[in-house]
Amino acid sequence: MSDALLLAMLVAAIAIGWWLGRRESGRHPRPLQRRQSSLPRDYFVGLNYLLNEQPDRAIETFTQALEVNSDTIETHIALGNLYRSRGEADRAVRIHQNLLARPTLTAVQSGQVQLELSRDFLNLGLLDRAERLLLMLQKANVDDEQKVAAKRLLVDLFQQEKEWEQALDIAQSLIRSDADIQRSAAHWQCELALEHRRAASPSLARKALRQALAIDDRCVRANWILGQIEWDIGHYRNAIRYWQRILDQDAGFAPLVLAPLRDAYRLLDDDAGWWRFLEAQLQHDPQTTVVIMAADALRQRQGTEMACAFVSEQLRGQPSLRGVDFLMDLYLEDSDPGERDRLELLKQHTHQLLGARPRYRCQRCGFGAEQLHWQCPRCHSWGTSKPVTGLEGE
Repeated sequence: MSDALLLAMLVAAIAIGWWLGRRESGRHPRPLQRRQSSLPRDYFVGLNYLLNEQPDRAIETFTQALEVNSDTIETHIALGNLYRSRGEADRAVRIHQNLLARPTLTAVQSGQVQLELSRDFLNLGLLDRAERLLLMLQKANVDDEQKVAAKRLLVDLFQQEKEWEQALDIAQSLIRSDADIQRSAAHWQCELALEHRRAASPSLARKALRQALAIDDRCVRANWILGQIEWDIGHYRNAIRYWQRILDQDAGFAPLVLAPLRDAYRLLDDDAGWWRFLEAQLQHDPQTTVVIMAADALRQRQGTEMACAFVSEQLRGQPSLRGVDFLMDLYLEDSDPGERDRLELLKQHTHQLLGARPRYRCQRCGFGAEQLHWQCPRCHSWGTSKPVTGLEGE
């Protein structure tokens, strides 16, 4: 919600609060002097600041003008949230702490204020204070919706602290009902597996990765790490099995796994097995990476001319910039000096075009990068980044 819209809502809330106060005064007559209020004046002063594009002074005026009572709790909470959204979480803390000190808050109102105060602390990086408050909310007499919100904030907090086991413990009741939490939890298990791998405990790493796949059987990363563990100990056939499973989970990850698969087949001296695998992939999903790998294998088996003809035929059905770039590499092998100069000039252009485009892109926020981030650096989503495929991809 924009500052302007939220301020407009606050103005309306203050006006309604003032009208309710006037109506209540009419029901219970008091001495004239006590009925007089500065609220209408402050209201118009704040409105004037707002119209003159001075939102900071407008917010300050509205905050001072609005008396804290059961009718204005929501408006005070909104004011605190507005400060936090504007990067002034310290002022939001003061408003929310002032509300929390009110003895007249209902259990629901108290829970709502504590949630917002936790968000303030998280925004300020005061993780210990946020954690204590959120853990108290888990035991407090608040509604289920607020407890779920507190759990989600705790999960975010433990992720920031890289406390993967604690995040898993808190998220247990959310995993089956929330696809994002489910996908994230599988990646937390992968993070634990990497810790075990660094500690030279491959059996514990495998256990964590099996748990990741039990949580989310589409977790590409779990099979990727399982393959790396098998590679480390020279079990190349097992590594191949795990990496091929990735293509069954999501064929779009072919650009990630095909090079290590090729190397594993070579170490096993199994060129025939590698070719059979490529033929199957060409039938199933002829992505550019598969075409290039098959063309390279074909060049070694039958020569450059056959490889050129194969790539040209594939590009007719599925054109791609990277495929054209590879085809020019093949042409350069048998070109004369005049052709070589022209082809190298064209390759400079294709290299520039390929270099200007990311190899991986987050499917949620669009963040692009040259390397794969299992957690998007921009939106912090787990498992949403994939290789870029298609005409300008791979």
